[in-house]
Amino acid sequence: MKETVFLNNDREMPLLGLGVYKLPDDVQAEAAVTSAISAGYRMIDTASVYKNEESVGRAIAKCGVPRKDLFIISKIWNNAQRLGDVQGAFSRSLDRLKVSYVDLYLIHWPVPGCYLSTWKELESILESGRALSIGVSNFDIRHLEELRKISGVIPAVNQIECHPLCYPAELIEYCKAFGIQVQAYAPLARGAYFDNDVMCVLGTKYARTPAQIGLRWAIQKGISVIPKSINPERIRSNGNIFDFNIEDEDMAIIDTLNEDLHTSHVPEDLRDIQF
Repeated sequence: MKETVFLNNDREMPLLGLGVYKLPDDVQAEAAVTSAISAGYRMIDTASVYKNEESVGRAIAKCGVPRKDLFIISKIWNNAQRLGDVQGAFSRSLDRLKVSYVDLYLIHWPVPGCYLSTWKELESILESGRALSIGVSNFDIRHLEELRKISGVIPAVNQIECHPLCYPAELIEYCKAFGIQVQAYAPLARGAYFDNDVMCVLGTKYARTPAQIGLRWAIQKGISVIPKSINPERIRSNGNIFDFNIEDEDMAIIDTLNEDLHTSHVPEDLRDIQF
């Protein structure tokens, strides 16, 4: 399988990237990105709310890899949507990252009453060339349907929680039907399936870790993954998933593990809102 996928606007995106959620410490975040790029990763996923875009930017500047060979993702947070400050928030992200463009800019959450107008602003950012692709995160089918009603621009990506214990099949099939690339955050489920009997048996069969089995399972489904780690050895291990294949019958067994387990949570400012 190829290590990249073409998005619906014909831009190429790696299937593997590094997530930096909850890595606010300057040293840790910069070191993690540096380790990932050294290990061959070319996609980094950050967000304004992670408070580490500056660290990511420093690592990018020092890494020695040409900017055109990197795929940088960031996201707009909820408060900027409510304030209608989409353009300002985007510009501040570029300033913190010290780049002239990002490869993908996402709406982090579908804030009620805001995300449709936010999307129209992202269309403008796309047209300006400062974001090469635009997409969404944590959007369900109903949110994507609302976007379809007001826009001819289909999101390039929908970033959602996805792993062997959480496989929202209906949403994923919808995205595939409309050419929206699914990207899995928390693809390691914060370690929740590392001791699972099935994953351990398959790990032994393929001489891989349960983490590698889980990541490979997603990749073989055509789902992009952005595992998070600050450990250089684990970062390298998580990247070693393109030199083996899980057999169809074993893929089907992993599919049976789904229990709709979410290790991420709706942010506090959305918890009391039906969105």
